[in-house]
Amino acid sequence: MPAPLPSGTCVTIARPRLRPQAFALLCLVSLLVLSACSTREELPQHNDPGKYTIARNVVWASPDGADLAMDIYTPNAGAEPFPVVVMFHGGGWLINDKSIMDQAAAYLATHGRYVICNVDYRLLGDRDNTVTLDEIVEDAFGAVLWVQENIGAYGGDGARVAVTGDSAGGHLTAMVVNRGDWLSSDGFAAQPGGFNPTYLPPGRTAEDIAGRGGIQVQAAIPNYGAFDLYQAALNGFEGWSNIFWYMGGAMPRGVFGDDMNVDDNPDLYRRVSPISHIPDATQRQLPPQLVTAGGEDTLVTPASVQAYVKRLQSSGQPAQYWEYAGKPHAYLDSGSNPIMGTAFATDAPPALDVMLQFLDGVFYPSSG
Repeated sequence: MPAPLPSGTCVTIARPRLRPQAFALLCLVSLLVLSACSTREELPQHNDPGKYTIARNVVWASPDGADLAMDIYTPNAGAEPFPVVVMFHGGGWLINDKSIMDQAAAYLATHGRYVICNVDYRLLGDRDNTVTLDEIVEDAFGAVLWVQENIGAYGGDGARVAVTGDSAGGHLTAMVVNRGDWLSSDGFAAQPGGFNPTYLPPGRTAEDIAGRGGIQVQAAIPNYGAFDLYQAALNGFEGWSNIFWYMGGAMPRGVFGDDMNVDDNPDLYRRVSPISHIPDATQRQLPPQLVTAGGEDTLVTPASVQAYVKRLQSSGQPAQYWEYAGKPHAYLDSGSNPIMGTAFATDAPPALDVMLQFLDGVFYPSSG
């Protein structure tokens, strides 16, 4: 088990009634979108390129002919092979790409002893606005499998892998951990169905991997993630997220397409809700998870994140909660957002230090 972590002030906040807050949420999302275009301040103590080597835009899969790439940061000093951190960016599954996590990846590479894989996945507006959320989950699964199979060429240890991400990336992180055993070549729409990863090792099928216990990682850090898509859809998030669709250059629709909604297809939304797929530890042991939230986050509230942690703990799964007091959503993003009052240079490093402490407790326990 990793060592105990310092924490901010933990609070219990009742889940808000979201429907009356649609306008406020749209305003917040608009501010988050602005952060993608903000300036980026690089401080030497946050990013020392002399401490790592970076391989940019390594293509790991090409679903429907569209290349998906990752940036791979390898430490220049220390004993190889290194543990690996696979990172998924946020943006409501609709906007941003791996560049929004450039500074976080560089910070972890500068201060840690890990190979960092900063991953791109498909967005809902891609392929003429026909990508569905289950396909994005399959991209996340495929990225982890690619890393486990190929990261040795970059100094990494495919048997020691952690996953992390923020917001939508936090959701994908939790899906890898909780549903990495639910794999099927027939895909998500089949009965009983399952996820068919975008990448599979040569000569292997989804069933082969499922038969060996599924996709297994050794640690996870979901940051301010969306863990209950079913409840969020009931509360109308697909309608409120229209600003994300427009900023992504696509017409708004449901995350499973025009003809699917939560009222008629509740099972689809539960299938992609990590909180609905937490096994009892006596049946399947999950890796340790550090689950984080911003104390002033109104998009993914501390209460909703705490609900996920409590469900993990009540199932006997190892989970820690860390709340970043006074911080809003997206405090790990590169750059700065004067309107929101966030900046990577001042806001992200304390959180990334907590993440590194957790990872060190898992992968380097004897040195802590």
